[in-house]
Amino acid sequence: MISENFGVRLVMKVTTMFTFISLLLLGLSHGKRPNIIIIVADDLGWNDVGFHGSNQVPTPNIDALAYSGIILNNYYVDPICTPSRSALMTGRHPIHTGMFSHTISAPSPYGLSTKLKLMPQYLKDLNYSTHMVGKWHLGFFKKTYTPLYRGFDTHTGYYNGMQDYYDHSIHVHIGANQQDGWGYDFRRNMTVSWQDYGNYATDIFTNESIKIINEHDTKDPLFLYLAHLAVHSGNTYAPLQAPAEAIKKHKYIKDKNRRTFAGMLYKLDESVGRVVQALQEKGILEDSMIVFTTDNGGPAAGFNTNAASNWPLKGVKDTLNEGGVRGSAFVWSPMLESSGRVSTQMMNIQDWLPTLYTAAGGRSSDIEGIDGLDMWESISKNTESPRNLMVHNIDESRFSAAIRVGDWKFLKGTTYNGQWDKWYGPSGRTGYSYPMDMVRTSMAAKSLEKIGKPLPQSPELTKRRGEAMLNCTKPADAEPCNLLQEVCLFNITADPCEFNNLIFKYPDVIKFMDETLTTFASTAVPPRNKPVDPRADPKYWGYTWTNWCDFVQGGCDDGDNLTDTKNIIWDHQMQDMLKDSKLMYL
Repeated sequence: MISENFGVRLVMKVTTMFTFISLLLLGLSHGKRPNIIIIVADDLGWNDVGFHGSNQVPTPNIDALAYSGIILNNYYVDPICTPSRSALMTGRHPIHTGMFSHTISAPSPYGLSTKLKLMPQYLKDLNYSTHMVGKWHLGFFKKTYTPLYRGFDTHTGYYNGMQDYYDHSIHVHIGANQQDGWGYDFRRNMTVSWQDYGNYATDIFTNESIKIINEHDTKDPLFLYLAHLAVHSGNTYAPLQAPAEAIKKHKYIKDKNRRTFAGMLYKLDESVGRVVQALQEKGILEDSMIVFTTDNGGPAAGFNTNAASNWPLKGVKDTLNEGGVRGSAFVWSPMLESSGRVSTQMMNIQDWLPTLYTAAGGRSSDIEGIDGLDMWESISKNTESPRNLMVHNIDESRFSAAIRVGDWKFLKGTTYNGQWDKWYGPSGRTGYSYPMDMVRTSMAAKSLEKIGKPLPQSPELTKRRGEAMLNCTKPADAEPCNLLQEVCLFNITADPCEFNNLIFKYPDVIKFMDETLTTFASTAVPPRNKPVDPRADPKYWGYTWTNWCDFVQGGCDDGDNLTDTKNIIWDHQMQDMLKDSKLMYL
């Protein structure tokens, strides 16, 4: 007969072993799930951060955190914001959610399907407290499409794609006569927040994020999604806005628009530093993971009345050139086993959902029906990326598409009649010196030092910065790419600046890439886009943008039926189909 003491000892051993395994799965020695902070910069260009080589506009807090973490140098986003944000939240490429064509206009009655489970809902399954600050842009025509109904406990911010930095209004054209629609767009949860009128958006979002951190009950892990307005342009009457003192700090920049943009970027960088400082002062920085990413390439040279820079990459936001889809990003956390490096592992914005779910102690295999791949092992331990292909976009309504398979990038058609398929500065490499002292004395650097994670010596930081810079030399015999007349093929690893079109050199690869693109296109679901609804005009709703379809007579038919996914080929399935093709590895 088994003694009672033996049974007790057996239960204790099993319990101890289970606890030990749970700790290993969490990746934290003290068993806590990491706090996850995602900071999205809006319309930030490749060359708008110091760690990519520009000396013109200092970004010391962003740089300090990047150098201490992992700079993602082979990381991709979608060409515009609604598609990227939908991919971030769902783990699906926009061609598989219907969110791939254009962005959601304020009076358009559609949004990201409510039948899709989003990142905050997955993290709630792991007992996270979930908070959103800033830009949504995934639909608000009905309240069920807004953040509080999509997994967030709180939301302070705005629903649309842009707004004035101070008066928080957005102007659009509505109806057949294209009449002006003007309305206020700022809320705290579901309530219109008029008290925020006149306050600078970046400061509001920073202060609210700090408040959330300070008031957070640490018995549960924190998920903070901070989606900044900066550095997106505002309304056309004042597209670039920053406090006067921030602009004055950059008086050495002669171009007025770039100088104002620099002030906007200064406030964004300051925000990153203040948030990191708040995490440190709360005592939870060492238990946190911070993801910093742009949502798309920068609108350079006056595109969208902005002054971003993607140099030396080709193109701008809303093009499928590298300047439109290659994103500035990094990840920082003490959990990372191989931090302090520049990563060349291929990654896409849709990979964050399974990656962060694994980092939080979940099993990414539990998330079905996504294109995102779990990058946690690859990022944390510096192993080979599980990703070897991606769709940049396929939009038949605009006759443009691009895919990446291995080192190859294939483009078919273009946007804006090719007007923005060029290279734009400023480079920021000459005439300025890099302010390493500002990086070392930044709020972020000081906070890292206080938790025992000081920055390496300056020569090591200079080395990492050099590894993160892209330097392109145009071959003397380079074949130009004219997407109005032909398809284009690049070895994007060897030629990230897209100088040399290899269309005539590798006809077999062209055929292979075109067939792969066609296969991807066959799996795309219909776009969810709908025409503008004049009933959304803010003049009917107290001059605010609101969920009008919940109030108008007859409502709106949102057609929120989730397209059957049985014909979709997810990215991991496509990789399996192509893995034996020798053309992937030429």
